Amino acid sequence: MRTQLQKQKQLAIDTAITLPAMTRRSLLRHSGMATTALALGVGSLPARAQGSKSAIGSRVLTLAQIADMSAAQIDVSKDFLTGARAAWADINAKGGVRGLPVQHLVLETDGSRAGLGRALDSLRTMPHCAAVFGTVGHLAAEQTSELLHKEFGDLAHIAPWLRSTDADVPDSSFPIFAGRREQIQHALKSLSNMGLDRVGIVFGTAADRDSSLPELERMGRSMGLQQVVYPYQGDLQRLGQSLDTNSPRVLLFIGGTPELMALSQGIGKQAQQRYVVALADVNVQTLQQSGLSRHVAVIATQVVPLVNAQAAVVRQYRETLARLYDEPPSPQSLAGFVAARYTYEVLRTIDGPIHRGSVLAALQQRKAIDLGGFQVSAAAPRRSGSYVTQSMLASDGRFIG
Repeated sequence: MRTQLQKQKQLAIDTAITLPAMTRRSLLRHSGMATTALALGVGSLPARAQGSKSAIGSRVLTLAQIADMSAAQIDVSKDFLTGARAAWADINAKGGVRGLPVQHLVLETDGSRAGLGRALDSLRTMPHCAAVFGTVGHLAAEQTSELLHKEFGDLAHIAPWLRSTDADVPDSSFPIFAGRREQIQHALKSLSNMGLDRVGIVFGTAADRDSSLPELERMGRSMGLQQVVYPYQGDLQRLGQSLDTNSPRVLLFIGGTPELMALSQGIGKQAQQRYVVALADVNVQTLQQSGLSRHVAVIATQVVPLVNAQAAVVRQYRETLARLYDEPPSPQSLAGFVAARYTYEVLRTIDGPIHRGSVLAALQQRKAIDLGGFQVSAAAPRRSGSYVTQSMLASDGRFIG
């Protein structure tokens, strides 16, 4: 629970810029969609007000963030949003972007294509929104990249939580995090380097299987890894329970946190120790808090530095998070922090007015940026990031590495 001082700090953050005639609560109540006021310092405007030439529109820099808050993605999205909020809070406290405070609008979706369509409808009413950054929820990120490119040609999509292959990334989208291909390659290579020649493959959903299996099979052959692919049957708890002494001791899991929890519960009903290598869509903090089976250790693949690393951006993240939130560090909230900081670094390089066209032009220069130890090299136009690390959540709840 937050201390009284921290509650007062957050209240100051949420109300640093007030709007006449309407309270922050009434603004949210009158908003036509699930748009949440999550800026450092700026309340959310209802969709119809956001499209007007209001006084506040000329005093702030508006950025939008789309977040999939469905049950399958909320554990990743909530942490990612926390990191982004913390970053903009810190940036605004230090003067914003060239003196302009940032209005950080979060457009929540329910994971459906229709929900994403409603978020984009809101964007149509906000011509002063300079960019979309940090879309979170891997499917939401893919679909947003596609739809923004088709329907908002001048609106940049910055640092999304993107799993797409290189060829799927539109010219207006600028990913900085390693996609699934890079994560899988790193995970398989690390297993191969450990001398393992046999690994089980488990998918959280049928969509995960369809999108990843061909690449997995190709990589496995090139590394000489024998793969035991378990067919997706929808009941991961039963699958975990069915593993026997002949099953691989190491499993590569491709899916989300809820599915991994179900697999862990099934494994817990038999006595064989298993090591599960998970990708970045799994929130290890949630696993730690929920409790893994004592027969399961999770090797977490991450697209940011370890949260206990000494890199400058990680130290800044930990200090800011501790100052503003009573939440432990996590890879996902660090990723949200990095997404916001990268967006800030791009925006501050713009000469002249900051608007959609100037933001897109700045990004298209594809300048390398060092975010205090997190290197962003955007020389190849369709390339996602390649920074991948791993840490282990032991069966007793300890983090190793």
